[in-house]
Amino acid sequence: MPVAAEKVCLECGEKILGRMDKRFCSDACRNLYHYHTNNAPINYVRNVVNALKRNRRVLSELNNGPDGKTKVHRDRLLEKGYSFTYHTNTHRTKAGNNYVFCFEHGYLELGENWFMLVRRDEYLGRAGDLKKD
Repeated sequence: MPVAAEKVCLECGEKILGRMDKRFCSDACRNLYHYHTNNAPINYVRNVVNALKRNRRVLSELNNGPDGKTKVHRDRLLEKGYSFTYHTNTHRTKAGNNYVFCFEHGYLELGENWFMLVRRDEYLGRAGDLKKD
């Protein structure tokens, strides 16, 4: 009769006693194994969402012009913590200008590290978030 291979815990590597189909030596190891397995993608998504929220906040704080437009230097954006890696969408105008948006706030690169910050209130209107006076 062949001898069965000794089973070890998937988390800690300890010998498993008990049922033949058992994969973990304890509930703690089982919970820790599943936490590590499932948490990496969740952390990535959480980090991206936090970066998007921070970018939106920075654009909103710096865009204090009366008509929703303000000219700002790249260094000021970086100083406030803006990350050019993360944005929600882009918009190309008929004139060929490329706007980069983080939700309803965005910018147009003007050159020489200057940006025109803009706000598209119609995005909020479509979502039903814009208050009508």
